[in-house]
Amino acid sequence: MEQWRLFLAIILSIFVFFLWEVLFVEPPQPPPGQVSPNAEKSGEREGSAKNPEPPNDTPIPLPEDQSRASIPEPSFDSLTIQSSLYTARISMRGASLTSFVLSNYREDTGEDAPQKELIPEDNVYGTALVHMAKESPDQWFDARYATDFDKDILQVKTERKTISFFWEAPRGAVIEKRYTFVPDSYRVKLDVVIQNPTDKHLVSDLVTTLQNPVPADRSRFAFEGPFAFVDGDLKEIDVDDIGEESSFSGTIEWTGLCDRYFMTTLVPEVSEGARFALSHDPADRMVAVNYMEPVREIPPGTQDVYHYALYMGPKQLSVLRQYDDQLSQAVNFGFFDIIAKPCLWLMNAIHDHFVPNYGVAIILLTILFKIVFWPLGTKSYRSMAEMKKLQPLMAEIRKKYKDDKKKMNEEVMRLYKTYKVNPMSGCLPMVVQIPVFIAFYRMLYEAIELRHAPFMLWINDLSAPDRLFHFDVSIPLMIPPYGIPVLTIIMGATMFLQQKLSPPPGDPSQAKFMMMMPLIFTVIFINFPSGLVLYWLVNNLISIGQQYYITKKTV
Repeated sequence: MEQWRLFLAIILSIFVFFLWEVLFVEPPQPPPGQVSPNAEKSGEREGSAKNPEPPNDTPIPLPEDQSRASIPEPSFDSLTIQSSLYTARISMRGASLTSFVLSNYREDTGEDAPQKELIPEDNVYGTALVHMAKESPDQWFDARYATDFDKDILQVKTERKTISFFWEAPRGAVIEKRYTFVPDSYRVKLDVVIQNPTDKHLVSDLVTTLQNPVPADRSRFAFEGPFAFVDGDLKEIDVDDIGEESSFSGTIEWTGLCDRYFMTTLVPEVSEGARFALSHDPADRMVAVNYMEPVREIPPGTQDVYHYALYMGPKQLSVLRQYDDQLSQAVNFGFFDIIAKPCLWLMNAIHDHFVPNYGVAIILLTILFKIVFWPLGTKSYRSMAEMKKLQPLMAEIRKKYKDDKKKMNEEVMRLYKTYKVNPMSGCLPMVVQIPVFIAFYRMLYEAIELRHAPFMLWINDLSAPDRLFHFDVSIPLMIPPYGIPVLTIIMGATMFLQQKLSPPPGDPSQAKFMMMMPLIFTVIFINFPSGLVLYWLVNNLISIGQQYYITKKTV
C-alpha cells in the first residue's frame, strides 16, 4: 500500500476544494421578484423567563381611567433612548425602532469609525412593527402614534424605564406598544396591548415584524439571514430559499435575523400555537420575519396583551447565556459545534485570566492542542521516518518491476511486512485532527470576541484577512482590502518545509501533487481570518520541530 499518502492527499484536496467552493464561487442569484418589503412580517417579545402556559381566556377589562386615543400627538418625530450599552431611537411613525447603535462595537477598526448600527438607514420602516394579518401593513406601519411621555430623550442608566405609544386603529381598536428598557441589558421588553372600547367583538390576528436588509456580501461560511429556534432545533433559512421555505409552525422559542456577529430576535412569552413567515425583496435586499399570533377574539370593553422580548446585540455566548430563553442556541458552529464551543471557552479563559491578547491566546491554545495530539503526531512522524529509510529499497523495486504494477505492489507490501512498517499509521493521525481544524476554523471565523481584536504590528483585526499595506490595484483571488498577506506567505513556507521533511511518494504524479499542496493552501488562506492563519502557522512550526526531532531520533 504505497498509496497511503495519496489517501491523505485526497482528504486534504476534498477539504481544499470545499473551502474554495465556499469562499470563492459566487452563489447563483435569484431572479428579481415582486415580493413587497411591506409584506407580512414577524415579531418580538421579552421577559427574563419563559411562560409555557397558554394565554388567559378570561377577558381583561379596560382600565377605567384610560382614554388613550385622545392623547395628543407629540411635537417630536422620534424619541431617543440612551443606555450604557446602546442608543436607540423610536419613531412616532409605527412606534418602531429605527436605530439601535451599540456603544461597545464599531463599524470597522479605524480610530474615527462610527459605532455599530444594527438598523441601517435603508430600512425606512425600522423594526418591531405590528399589524393585523387581514389589514394593510402600510396603513399600520405609517400610522402616527401618540405618547404620554413629554420629552424626546429617555435616560436608562440606573433603573428600568417604560414608555407607551398609542394609536387608534381601524375598527375602533386602540393599539398600545409598551417598551421597557433595562440598564446594562440588550433585551427590551415589548408588550402589545389591543384595547376594544367598541360595542362589538374584535378579531385579533396580530403580526409582529422584524425586518432588515441582508448584507450584499453575505458570508458563504457563517450563516447570515433569518433564523429561529423551533421545536428544540435551530433553523437557519438561506435567503435564496425563502420562496421554498416561507412559513413555519411549532413551538417557537424565538425568531429573528442575524449576520456574522450580531442578531435581532423576537422572543414570545407564549410560544405555542403561533407561526412565523418570511418575505424577501431581492431589489432592496429586505428580509422580513413575521411572527403571527393565533387568532383571538376580544369582547367589547376588554383588552388583550401580547408579551415579547427583543434582543438586539452581539452573538456572544457569554452574553446570551444570561437569559433563560434558549437564545444561546443562536451561536452555532456547525457539525463540529461540540468541539468548537469548548475551544471558544478555552480561548476566552486564556484571554480573561492570563494574557489579554487574543492572538497570544490563539498561540497558547494551539500549543495546548499540540500537547493533546502529541502522541498521535509522534506515531505519524515515526512512521514517516521509517518510510523514509525504505525509500532506496522502494526505488529499486519500482525500477525492477516498472513494467509489472501488480508484482511491484506485491514486493512493496512484502517490504512493509518485513520491516514492520504500516503506511497508514502516518496518515490516520492527521485525519483525526481534521475535525478539530474545521471546528477551530468555524469558531475563529464567527467568534465576536475576535472582531476587531488586535494582535501585534500590522495585524489589528484577528477576524479579518492578513494584509500588510493596502493597494488600490485589485489582486486576483484576493478579497478587499488588497495588500501583502505576510503571515499567510510565511505559513505557506512552513507547509513547504514540512512537505520537504516528509518522505516523497513513489509515483511522480503524486509527488508533484503533494508539492503543490502548500501553494494551494497559501492561495486559499489569503482570505482566511488572520487568527486562523496564526493558528495554522504556529501548528506548522511546532509540527516541524516535532517531525525533525522524531526523524533524527529514528534515523
